[in-house]
Amino acid sequence: MYTYKYPRPALTVDAIVIARVAGNFYVLLIERGAEPFKGKWALPGGFVGIDEELEAACIRELKEETGFEAESMQQFRVFDAIGRDPRHRTISVVFYTFTDRMADVKGQDDAANARWFNISNLPELAFDHLEIIRLFIREHIDA
Repeated sequence: MYTYKYPRPALTVDAIVIARVAGNFYVLLIERGAEPFKGKWALPGGFVGIDEELEAACIRELKEETGFEAESMQQFRVFDAIGRDPRHRTISVVFYTFTDRMADVKGQDDAANARWFNISNLPELAFDHLEIIRLFIREHIDA
């Protein structure tokens, strides 16, 4: 259907889900079940379908990987550093939502696990996701 003379970057979406519970903030992460970064924690997310809008893709990926259902999400930023994904050139549009509870989650699809982490005690993260989370915290929680 589509043929291009020049290579194109891949487009992905990532989800920041923040739960505020008893004055503490938690972020929902998935453990990657495949390379690259197999076994490392990451924001839920994935590739955008050719006929999919960005917010819908993010909501779909979030549900597929964790079981968490978001009604809507807000766009945070675009992350486009060259080399952020070792497979190929990838540009990610990051969305976010807040919740007042840590819903039950389960790693599904290509996620080996899903879990809430206190934002002050994050595990080692894949890709540039630690940078993304830190920037989000600075702009939306510490502000």
